Amino acid sequence: MTFEALPQGIIDELTGFVGKDNLLTSQADCIAYGYDNSKLQATPQAVILADDTEQLEKVVALCYEHQIPLIARGRGTGTTGATVPVHGGIVLSFERMNSILEIDADNRVARVQPGVINQTLQDELARQGFFWPPDPTSAANCTIGGNLAYNSAGPRAIKYGTPRENTLALTAIDGTGRKFSTGVKTTKGVVGYDLTRLLIGSEGTLAIITEATLKLTPLAQEKRTMQASFNSVNTAAQAVSAIMSQPETPCALEIMDEAAINMVRQYSDLGLDDNIKAILMIEADGNTHSLPQSVEAIESACQNAGLVSFEIANDQETVERLWKTRKALSPALRNIAPKKINEDVVVPVSRIPELIEGLQQIASEYQIQIVNFGHAGNGNIHVNMLLDTQNPVHAKNSDACLKAIFELVLKLQGTLSGEHGIGLIKRDYIDMELDQHSIKLMRLIKQQFDPGNILNPGKTLPKS
Repeated sequence: MTFEALPQGIIDELTGFVGKDNLLTSQADCIAYGYDNSKLQATPQAVILADDTEQLEKVVALCYEHQIPLIARGRGTGTTGATVPVHGGIVLSFERMNSILEIDADNRVARVQPGVINQTLQDELARQGFFWPPDPTSAANCTIGGNLAYNSAGPRAIKYGTPRENTLALTAIDGTGRKFSTGVKTTKGVVGYDLTRLLIGSEGTLAIITEATLKLTPLAQEKRTMQASFNSVNTAAQAVSAIMSQPETPCALEIMDEAAINMVRQYSDLGLDDNIKAILMIEADGNTHSLPQSVEAIESACQNAGLVSFEIANDQETVERLWKTRKALSPALRNIAPKKINEDVVVPVSRIPELIEGLQQIASEYQIQIVNFGHAGNGNIHVNMLLDTQNPVHAKNSDACLKAIFELVLKLQGTLSGEHGIGLIKRDYIDMELDQHSIKLMRLIKQQFDPGNILNPGKTLPKS
């Protein structure tokens, strides 16, 4: 797409709103803000490095008046193309709105701007004995605003929930430039519709979030890391169901299937037993007195006919060794299949064996290797199609393979995305899951928040 600069009159008005140092208009400067981790890219016509909410009210109002697309962006760690400016327009980067405005330990809340890095917030909260439960794998780089936009959660969601369960209130700007507030500062409140939960996960298509009030959780006194290895994914999944039936919920429960383990074997010499076909990484947290009983219950739940080994880490060195297998997988995937398609589907926990078995059949039918791992405790499995762009079979079969995966997930009463969002990558598949009336209602909601369709247009909902 040819770069087309904004009219000089618009640039002059924007400069008056945000200042010359906060506005990028050259193609060389803008191109870096036109992609995310999906590898999709389109160059915006301008980039605004926002300073405060008042500036943004004027910016959005101007964009509404002149029908200029406006795309909110964190650090670009998303995988679905949700921040790619496919219709040009302005990318609104929150990298400078990165202040932790308040930590109120007495009431267990924090107020933050959207550009705060997740890990930065966690480190600051830890000094006061708290944490914010959402912990995506990209926590060291992703922003709170991005977490809210995708409802990104990570492993701890199994016990502590997603951003929707851990956000009390928002300040936002609608598609006409009007600021509004949602939610309450208390942990209970039922006045009006729940706009907070509606905005979270909406990928910047309904409003621009400029501030969030987050619900904090006290840090546990202790944590234990465990690894359980099994001779089949079915017996591993049986253990997952048994663990999740216990009164105490683990704070992480991750699974790797045989294809994932074999990939790690190719990439790293970790000395894994040949009998191991599935691995569970388990973490439990709690107080000093009750944690041993929780660990004992988890170990007991893993005792089925397929268990190969069970190990509990009693020191940090062992913790790191047990997690080493899981951490070796991502670099292996990047090296072996740089063009992989990563989907984050979810199925009921009890149906994980059917999912994995079905994925194996799909991989064989379409001659595309599929590697699976993810958050087993809530059935959120990351399905990785390993594609070779030079392979004509892969080129021919990739779309049909992806559709077959989605059909399998829906057949198992699952959903097409757990935490990566929809963006561009899944946009044209969501009518497989949602009925037409539901989609119509969503379009009407979009129209009320964003009557000019300027906020991240072309994302989340299928083309009408």
